[in-house]
Amino acid sequence: MEGFKRVLYFSVARYFRLFAWIRFRIWHPTVIVVTGSSGKTTLLHFIQSQLGSLARYSHDANSAIGIPFDLLDLHRQTLLPSEWPLLFLKAPFKAFSPKPRQALYVVEADCDRPGEGRFLASFLKPHVTLWINVSRTHSMNFDRLIRRKKFPSHETAVAREFGYFPELTRKLVIVNGDSPLISGQLYRCRATIHRIRMKQLAAYRINGGTSFTIGTKVYRFRALLPRETYYTIAATLELLGWLRVKPDAQAFNRLILPPGRSSRFPGVKGTTIIDSSYNANFDSMKAVLGMFESLPASPKWVVLSDMLEQGAVEREEHEKLATLVSGMKLDRIVFMGPRTFKYTVPAFRARQTEIPFASFQTPREVLDYLKKSLRGRETVLFKGGRFLEGVIGHLLADPDDIRKLCRREEVWQRRRKQWGL
Repeated sequence: MEGFKRVLYFSVARYFRLFAWIRFRIWHPTVIVVTGSSGKTTLLHFIQSQLGSLARYSHDANSAIGIPFDLLDLHRQTLLPSEWPLLFLKAPFKAFSPKPRQALYVVEADCDRPGEGRFLASFLKPHVTLWINVSRTHSMNFDRLIRRKKFPSHETAVAREFGYFPELTRKLVIVNGDSPLISGQLYRCRATIHRIRMKQLAAYRINGGTSFTIGTKVYRFRALLPRETYYTIAATLELLGWLRVKPDAQAFNRLILPPGRSSRFPGVKGTTIIDSSYNANFDSMKAVLGMFESLPASPKWVVLSDMLEQGAVEREEHEKLATLVSGMKLDRIVFMGPRTFKYTVPAFRARQTEIPFASFQTPREVLDYLKKSLRGRETVLFKGGRFLEGVIGHLLADPDDIRKLCRREEVWQRRRKQWGL
């Protein structure tokens, strides 16, 4: 069944790529690929804050099917299967629609499965690639390669797939120079390589917003951002230099991040909600929890949910989470999901920490617990998958803020209702 799904996925992707290629060839833009295991959408928004209308951006599209959709101006509205027949019919006609007026195409590209990096890189043939990290995301899709001993670890398998982007890049590759996994793939690259290193960050401060001092310049953001966002800022600045576009510090300050990336909301009972519910892997958990620990606030609560699609490394990743949070200064932890219940909670108990905690299987149970237990003035960080946005939606001081949460499509609304949210 796994093999059949893989064949079906790439067969569908090739159909749409065929017509996308026609429009792509007519348009012929300068292609800037944004890639990595996490933080791609944030980096795309950083670039957009600087380039504005100079470029077209692949919002909500980063896969072997999604990017051809974006090039053909095809959009899924509900994410329901009933949409597909019309999309298949529209594709040939969309291939010959008027080309975009912008000369730049900034495209987010993911590698959710083996073969996707090669599929997209050979199609896009980017002029510039920005590659910011590698971690265990969608690890379950790479399990078979590890079982067959094709790679020593999931990370190396994922890095190999991402490595097709720098390999096929024509002009410039901008990378996180502190990542051994990324560095290990750069022998494949013929373009100019620019490495970004954390030691170049002079200062990092977080309070009502976040500031990064790079050299003698201070970049300020209204958003709450992890220290690791430095790689995103520096990559954006390097790209602007290559494009000969002057950075606009005020545009950074006005930046609004996509939903579920450390968005801050007033909550019920005078609480403050930090919404980082758009999925999670261990590295992104570590980054956001580090940011939260640096944030001057009290009392601090965290709600942590399962890290999904981890496959054979599921236990290891969830036990690492227990080690991480047990060493933090927190006033309460709420765990949610079958994976945290099975792996994280026992490992957390074994650490014999004094941090009060609770554990639940479903988001509805978490919501009921928070409604009863919050006293007021707490700052609550939500991080993880499994419909935490549905919990947050019931704790907002302003119900209109619900539209600013992630997963607003009909299919997600139906699933949340099934969980009593």
